[in-house]
Amino acid sequence: MKNKKPFRKYDDDLSERLKDPEYAHEYLKAALDEKDEPEVFMNALSHVAKAKGVREIADHTKLNRETLYRLFTKDGNPTLTSLYAILDALGMKLSVEPKKRAM
Repeated sequence: MKNKKPFRKYDDDLSERLKDPEYAHEYLKAALDEKDEPEVFMNALSHVAKAKGVREIADHTKLNRETLYRLFTKDGNPTLTSLYAILDALGMKLSVEPKKRAM
């Protein structure tokens, strides 16, 4: 039997990386670029929230943890107000920018 080297699970590694605000920002931006699949962004937001700590976010947003977990599901459909609150708890904000025109 080969001696297996211990390795970290992908989720554990991702969670560690997402604790870095700049990495989390880029991760969410990339997910938001998946315009045809909005659930990709919510899944990414869930990963970032879990890395930061859902309890901490719940305290900051005044939403309970069960509500937060439900918002992050495929059928969660968060309001803009709750999305703003979650992003604020993560130290981020939602913004809009002009789309570059194709030539």
